[in-house]
Amino acid sequence: MRLCFLVEEHYRHDGMPNEVIRQLTAWGHQVDVVRPGGSLLRMDEVMGSGAHDAWVLKTVSGGPGLTLLEAAAAAGMTTVNDARSIRGVRDKALAAAIGRTRGLPMPPTYAVARPDLLREIPVAQYPLVVKPADGSSGRAVHLVSSPGELEALLPELAGEHMLIAQPYVANSGTDIKVYAVGGELFATERCSPLHPDPAVRERRVPLSAEVAAIAAQVGAVYGLDLYGVDVLLGPEGPVVVDVNDFPSFRQVPDAAARVGRAVLGLARAGGRAADSGVRPPAHGLPLPIPAQASSAQASAAQAPAAQAPAAAASTRAGEAAL
Repeated sequence: MRLCFLVEEHYRHDGMPNEVIRQLTAWGHQVDVVRPGGSLLRMDEVMGSGAHDAWVLKTVSGGPGLTLLEAAAAAGMTTVNDARSIRGVRDKALAAAIGRTRGLPMPPTYAVARPDLLREIPVAQYPLVVKPADGSSGRAVHLVSSPGELEALLPELAGEHMLIAQPYVANSGTDIKVYAVGGELFATERCSPLHPDPAVRERRVPLSAEVAAIAAQVGAVYGLDLYGVDVLLGPEGPVVVDVNDFPSFRQVPDAAARVGRAVLGLARAGGRAADSGVRPPAHGLPLPIPAQASSAQASAAQAPAAQAPAAAASTRAGEAAL
């Protein structure tokens, strides 16, 4: 197969997706890498070629990569994840609206176009977590304990575009990151960005049935196949505080191979396979796979690594200014 990976400069040297690209190349697939922020692109030629079996996005929120992926989708090409699904989680205000109305356990969310409008949030809602609606990787996340603290923070927030604010969910200082890949769920525990502690290392943890069900619901609600979910274990139960398309997949065993097989399966299936359901690994509790899942979707999610190399006739990894 021939694949196009859109990779921003921010991830130029990251293990994810570079390890996946190397794995796909080793299996005999052709992978072109486009740096959306560093290439002159003639859009009609890029989108009109139809040369790729699938386009894969690994970029920062707010970067130009999503526009390019959406253009590919508009031209009828397969994208991983679905471009509309990515837009639905990259805008955190939109993600909160979708998630709350679809029954996900998410905090009430305020959205403002100007930081000074945050002053209108009732005092009873404090402490607040304030962050950019297009933020990623924990950037500019603030815990605000009082209106006075908010007032002092306003100058720093002035450079942001839309902001969201949510009532703080009391927690132990760690959160659960659930990764979904190839029809499976994997859970890790890590230090919360609001309570940084260098001594706390991210580690694999068992996945409870309750959190697994919520993580699977996230994929169905947003239409994602490869994704991550940040969950806090609050006083009233698990709460979803963030959803990421194409996360780092840290601590996932054989992550590069698993993600590579998932990308190939989605490319062969023409995109979405999330409605086939996801299941936790052996140390968790299985979730049912809906009866309507097609055999193509099931085989895409479960294809063994040994089957992957047969699909491509040529190999070329590198960067292409298409």
